[in-house]
Amino acid sequence: MNELHPTTTPTPASSSLWRTVAEVERYVAADGWGAPLRLFALVRTADALARDPHLAQRLPEHVVAEAHADPGHLTSVEQDGLPDVADLDELLGQLAWPPGVDGAALVVERLLVPPDAEAEVRAATPAEDEEARAAALAAHPLAEEVRIAVGVLRDGGHECAVRSRSKDSDGEVATGADLVPGLVSALQATLQG
Repeated sequence: MNELHPTTTPTPASSSLWRTVAEVERYVAADGWGAPLRLFALVRTADALARDPHLAQRLPEHVVAEAHADPGHLTSVEQDGLPDVADLDELLGQLAWPPGVDGAALVVERLLVPPDAEAEVRAATPAEDEEARAAALAAHPLAEEVRIAVGVLRDGGHECAVRSRSKDSDGEVATGADLVPGLVSALQATLQG
């Protein structure tokens, strides 16, 4: 069953999408590191309430009030039963969202290595031995485990949040629209069509 995760604690200066991306990142972070990819449909809460008035009974009162005050307020709906695929590109290539979904968000963990360090490892390991290369990259002293959250809307709006394992606190999460442009583009493509 899909779980609802309405956004909470809005601030006047932040957008609904930014709040939603921050909220899904914190939601996934509560489960600790080593989590699988998590995918969320994003729906405008006011529109969802108009389509299903009984939804108001399942959401906290303050969320319903926020949705009435802000037509852009978003609710995230976690998607269960993701297809078993070899990589993220393959999964995103299979996704398509119905018209009632206003956007999508995903949270994924990755290992980042500075470009110079990656070039050093590539030069030192045979190209055909991807396992050895991956192990060498993971063991590199400059490797950093990160959790990336990306949210996109059909209108092109997008936001990102990145938490590093070495600075694992809500106050240390980097945010910005263009932190991971390739992932933003790939997720945005799932809303086209």
